[in-house]
Amino acid sequence: MKDPILDHPALSARYFYPWPNHFDEPFFIQGDGFRLGCRYRHASHDLPTIIHFHGNGETVADYLGDFEERIVSLGANLLLAEFRGYGMSDGEPGLATMLEDVRLIVEASGSQPEKIIFFGRSLGSLYAVHAAALYPQAAGLIVESGLADPLERILVRVEPHHVGATMDSLREAVARHLNQKLKISLFKGRVLILHSRDDDLVSVSHAENLYEWANDPKELLIFERGDHNTIMAANENAYVRAVKRFIDSTFAVGIKA
Repeated sequence: MKDPILDHPALSARYFYPWPNHFDEPFFIQGDGFRLGCRYRHASHDLPTIIHFHGNGETVADYLGDFEERIVSLGANLLLAEFRGYGMSDGEPGLATMLEDVRLIVEASGSQPEKIIFFGRSLGSLYAVHAAALYPQAAGLIVESGLADPLERILVRVEPHHVGATMDSLREAVARHLNQKLKISLFKGRVLILHSRDDDLVSVSHAENLYEWANDPKELLIFERGDHNTIMAANENAYVRAVKRFIDSTFAVGIKA
């Protein structure tokens, strides 16, 4: 549901950076008056499916190539979810309204929740954690450079009066739609939190809080190299090993129907 504060044009203009980015074989998901231009590498219904939500300064096309191939090589289907207005999608991005897209994406995957790992990077963590709350029976949740306190990040970009709000009404809107503490606490699957200690945009305290709020089994992996936008590049081998270990541990007893 659209929120007049969190989906205010002034906030959307300062939080989102949509631009067209075309690629071969898009996987289109139809919404109400818009469609999402995602990418789906689906090899088998017997494999787990990772649904990945990228950051606000990225598009699906940025994850084609090395990232896509590395994840698929670990033995998983990969659905790279796109935001409204980004890449090959149409529509307008909005913090709250795009929460509704999560169900569309999960249903379009054709995978049972028990075989899904939600993966959110940076701003995408809001949608991955929301997905985990909607589907608490899902297999896993990976959060990379994620947000524990969305209000803190919103206030970096706008003051309450810019979106027709008071501090109290802005805080209430965030608590209503983007309560990361509540949402991650509802999830029952395995959790992996990845963050760089020297993240220059989102403090490592966000990772520590998400880890504290999550249920077991859970793992917090803080990298000593890299920052917000170089976490994978600076730690590629360790990063990929962690994701592989997570997938293997999550499906240790097998998932064949």
